[in-house]
Amino acid sequence: MEFEYFTLFAELIQKPFEKTQWVWGIVPLYFSWAFAELTGEKPNFKTAIQTGFNLLWAGAQWTWQYRIGGRLNLDALFAVIVMVTALTIVLGALAVYCGLRRRFPKYCSFLGHTRFSSYFTITLFPIQANYLKWSWDRLIAILIFAVPTWIILSLLRRGLATLPSTGKGKKSRS
Repeated sequence: MEFEYFTLFAELIQKPFEKTQWVWGIVPLYFSWAFAELTGEKPNFKTAIQTGFNLLWAGAQWTWQYRIGGRLNLDALFAVIVMVTALTIVLGALAVYCGLRRRFPKYCSFLGHTRFSSYFTITLFPIQANYLKWSWDRLIAILIFAVPTWIILSLLRRGLATLPSTGKGKKSRS
């Protein structure tokens, strides 16, 4: 059964790269994730802005997938997809607002954690963009691999931080 969830998880990661026109929607999310890993693990106002733009980009991409003939086709939207997209856009706008104000409202410091927002936007992307259908098994696969992904990225980040620097670009103090 675990192998089935791994296969579903791999499908979620691989699917957006099947067609060239899909790639431009997912690649910025991966870049956002990579830059988030470079900025640090603690939530702050810079990471809140990163989180906000990540969420707004994902929400815009998911909304764009349902535009047909120059206008939004509401018949094609399912209730779950609409709710997830709306929540993503609202959280993205709130994160940008908090980052620009340099203040988190009570219980909203989670908006500064770019790693998890990036993970969820990347894994939900093929479902929300209607490349794959919503299913409980896919949602369970996303949830199962959230913590292992967090741990692996934390270990990679710590491992890279311990690498010795080459000293290039540093001024000597002589």
